[in-house]
Amino acid sequence: MKKKRMLSLLLAGILALSLLAGCGDKAPDNTQAPSTQAPSAQTPEDTKAPAAAPVELNVVTSYGGDDGNRKNYENAVASYEAATGNTILDASSSSNEEWKAKVLTDFETGTEPDVLFFFTNADAEPFIKAGKVVDIAAIRAEYPDYAGNMKDSMLAVASDGKSYAVPSSGFWENMFVNTKVLADCGVAVPGPDYTWDQFLTDCETIKAKGYAPIACSLFEVPHYWFEFAVMNNGTLENQLDVPAEATDAVGQKWAAALGDIKDLYERGYFPANTLTATDAETVQLFGDGDAAFLIDGSWKVNHFVDNYGDALENFAISYVPAKGQRTAGQAIGGISMGYFITKKAWDDPAKREAAVAFVEHMTSDDVMSTFVTTEVTALKNGAAPSGLNPLQQSAADANANITGVVGAVQDTITSEAKMDLFGNVQNVVTGAMSAEDAVASAIALN
Repeated sequence: MKKKRMLSLLLAGILALSLLAGCGDKAPDNTQAPSTQAPSAQTPEDTKAPAAAPVELNVVTSYGGDDGNRKNYENAVASYEAATGNTILDASSSSNEEWKAKVLTDFETGTEPDVLFFFTNADAEPFIKAGKVVDIAAIRAEYPDYAGNMKDSMLAVASDGKSYAVPSSGFWENMFVNTKVLADCGVAVPGPDYTWDQFLTDCETIKAKGYAPIACSLFEVPHYWFEFAVMNNGTLENQLDVPAEATDAVGQKWAAALGDIKDLYERGYFPANTLTATDAETVQLFGDGDAAFLIDGSWKVNHFVDNYGDALENFAISYVPAKGQRTAGQAIGGISMGYFITKKAWDDPAKREAAVAFVEHMTSDDVMSTFVTTEVTALKNGAAPSGLNPLQQSAADANANITGVVGAVQDTITSEAKMDLFGNVQNVVTGAMSAEDAVASAIALN
């Protein structure tokens, strides 16, 4: 029997049992403990696949005891073990610098695990360059369906141009809308085709009704608008380009982005106190129903759940208006962690298929939906978390329409350049400094 067929049958049993192991929202009240009942009737023996000796897999993740997803991780592992007869030797711990250092040391000393859940950025480069993990293309050469439920465009790419990790979930930045304000203004909740021209028209309508169209502190957090303004003047693909000088193409793009923010300010779409207000004050303006739009991140969802729990139906996650080559379905965000299969496991005939099946199980649509509330995922079908409140459900629906994410360009420049750039936003919007001079000043510090 071909390995593709055997693995498909094995995964069918795993997925069936994952539903028995318990799934749900991250909140403890909605999380079931691992099932203590006997496995369901659908077991590897019933699939007629050749019986294999049980395998022990060494697995390291960041789902330590204090992680909010620890119980979901335990449930998923339990369902994998029940379906396969394999055993997971779990050495998970909390994600911190000490944990990252230990993982890298284990690779250096030859004591790396069989499967690793780890960061997909530069932190992974040491063991990637050492040839200690297997790239996805190599795995697909033997298991064609590996990570087949993921969008290839959202797989992290290492410095050698290859993808190694099957992604989990991450963060997003997008536009929150106050639906009560929009309804009072006769403005529709923006969809994934929302354009800049439509946005300007809506802001004018909202302003005429006496609301602040945009809740934002240009004094404290102009960076959310800057990121999307940069993408609106460029593309998703060149979002992370940094100017070498203010007059080059990237510098001109940054200046145009600052110009767009200046235009919004001059139109009166920010709060009257945007140059002096704190972020907390403008977020409250939005929460209290005095402003219509707010760009922020996935972490802000819990703020509204905690502080406006009785009015969550008044909020929704929408899409930042787009112009140029960008579409509104493209957002700032990222997936910083994923599952790696080590070469040690891949080269072990007894462990290879077990490791592949484990990663596919942990990143399946069903299992991922127990880990996700509002986070970005690379799943082609999107996650389907259960037990969500109205705001979380809105975020999940919006994420299903996200066509691409890219990291924040501000994270690629020095802290000195960043502080200078965003500190001068006030000078740009008030006309005290040109956008080009603001870019030049920041780049001189990079």
